[in-house]
Formats: sequence, C-alpha cells, structure tokens
Amino acid sequence: MPEDKPLRSDARRNRDALVTAARALFEERGLDAPLKDIAARAGVAIGTLYNRFPTRDDLIAAAVDDRVGAGTRIAEAALEIDDPWESFVHLVEGICALQANDRILGELALRNPPSPALERARAHGHELMRRIITRAQRAGVLRADWTLEDIAFITWSHTSVLAATASVAPDLWRRNLALILDGLRAKAAHPLPVPALTEDQLMQVMRG
Repeated sequence: MPEDKPLRSDARRNRDALVTAARALFEERGLDAPLKDIAARAGVAIGTLYNRFPTRDDLIAAAVDDRVGAGTRIAEAALEIDDPWESFVHLVEGICALQANDRILGELALRNPPSPALERARAHGHELMRRIITRAQRAGVLRADWTLEDIAFITWSHTSVLAATASVAPDLWRRNLALILDGLRAKAAHPLPVPALTEDQLMQVMRG
C-alpha cells in the first residue's frame, strides 16, 4: 500500500510489526490466515490493522513487496541459456522451486495479483516466458500446441504434490516435474482432446 506522506514513528512501528506478523502467519497458515491473528501477533488492535491495510490484498501486497520480480528474475536467467530446451526447463524448475521454498509466493501464483506493482511484474514475467516458450517451439523441442496458460497445470499439480508430500518427502515434487517435462517434449506429443485455456479463462479460474 503506497504511503502518501511519511508516517509518525509509532505508526511506522505498527505498520512494520503488522507486515512482519503477516509474513510469518502467511508462511505458517497461507494467505487466508485470519487478520485478527495477524493483529494479535503484531501486538496491535484489529482496528489499527484496518487503518493501515483496509483490505487483505493491501496487506498481502505489503508482505510480498520484497518478493516482487522473483519470477521475472528466473525468466531472465532462463533467457541467458542458449539451449532452448534447457532454457525452458530452467524456467519451469525455477518457478516450481520458488513455490516449494516460499509458501507465500506459491499461493500467490494461484491468485490475482494484489497490487498494480505485482500485476506489472507478473505481466513482464509472462512476456519473458512467452519468448522462452516460442524459442523452444521454434527449435522443435517443445510441443507446438503448448501455451503459457498451460503452465497453470504445472503449478496446480505442483501445489497439490507439495501439500501431500512435503512433510514426508520434500523433494518428491522434482520427480513429478520430471515426468511432466518428459511429456512436454515435442517427440512425445500426441493430439490433445480439448483446446488450452485462454488468458481470460485462466483469470476466471484464479478469481474463483
């Protein structure tokens, strides 16, 4: 949430305490953690929370402010890899590793961006991802009918695998991802029974 003017020292302390508490609770319980529990952990009244962050999205945006651009940095690194297939694999593995190691970003990938800054970062990241995908398809290594929107299938599957296995076999997601990636190779492709989601349809799913 942008600040219109500098905060008083006590207001700044309250804001920082709320953001710190939100990050901790979101990591522990997910992005739907009760706001009253966040306020309690920060040591402030729930009214103070709403004064600083009128909506949950405002608080989420503040909690992830230091993470803006994490996906973009992965895509930028992938574009530096000359081999088109290895570039694509680096992208997908990097996104999945980010989800595995950061619950907040993992859940955020399944939601609408909570702030304009995150929306811009996501849009730029998607532009880079499309370049990676197009390059791999033109090289004949990635199946031609795969779209950026299909990456949602990977992140949804990945999230479910993490939820089911993280406490027992925290790296098992890598096996799941390797199986998925083998299925995306052009030489393994067979005609798909239904078309891909459009970008608008994907946004509808995420809002739901």
